[in-house]
Amino acid sequence: MNGPERLQQNVGLIRSRVGAAFLGSHAIFRGKDLHAELGDLGWMAVYLLGVTGRTFGDRELRLLESIWSYTSYPDTRIWNNRVAALAGSTASTGTLGLSAALAVSEAGIYGQGPCTRAIDFLYRARAELEAGAELGPCVQRELSLRRSLGGYGRPVTSADERIAPLLKLAKSLGLSGGCYLKLAYAIEDHLLAGRYRMHINYAGVVAGLAADLGLSTREYYFYLFPCFLAGMVPCYIDASRRTAGTLLPLPCNGVTYEGAPKRTWVER
Repeated sequence: MNGPERLQQNVGLIRSRVGAAFLGSHAIFRGKDLHAELGDLGWMAVYLLGVTGRTFGDRELRLLESIWSYTSYPDTRIWNNRVAALAGSTASTGTLGLSAALAVSEAGIYGQGPCTRAIDFLYRARAELEAGAELGPCVQRELSLRRSLGGYGRPVTSADERIAPLLKLAKSLGLSGGCYLKLAYAIEDHLLAGRYRMHINYAGVVAGLAADLGLSTREYYFYLFPCFLAGMVPCYIDASRRTAGTLLPLPCNGVTYEGAPKRTWVER
């Protein structure tokens, strides 16, 4: 049933599968009493419970938290950190600046774009392989359709300094032997053997680890949402302490314009 009848059924009523707050009494979070049953959980555990509806063990939580930590770079040159820093330089509030920086993390070629494409492709590729397909044609078709492969290749350098410490940690936790991580590296082998010469990057490794932990593509998307935040805040704070407008100023002669003049400038 759709239309006015469906709307009428929901007038003045919110139906929730995830929880509710009973002010002055208690709060329910995913079917559990937030304070009585979940009060001893860490923030990451509660966050993932909200995202997935299930709990994770200490080893899984340690790995998932470290994935965030290992890519928390307080470098203002990085595209999303630059947004946070520019907001600080113009005296924007921290919430507005950091929200904008998180929003641009959902980019097509950086951040969440390649990350979610990476895990989505791993799921689709494994399903095809289990149905009898070969890896090579799966990879070629993805490259033909999208002209890139999320999780492979990196601007500036092919090396990715985050991978070795992450894999070392995953191995120490007993979480490095999953089928999706192995598939991610099999894809790299195929790319390196062919003409593409693309190494796996952090997004590809993390996608494999997350898939082995059972995160769906949508759950992985929400898990990634705050992953750059720890590096953004220092950039905002540092820029806010400097003279307003002095972060990456662009002089007029730094812009190449070959069209018709739009203004007449008078020297005084």
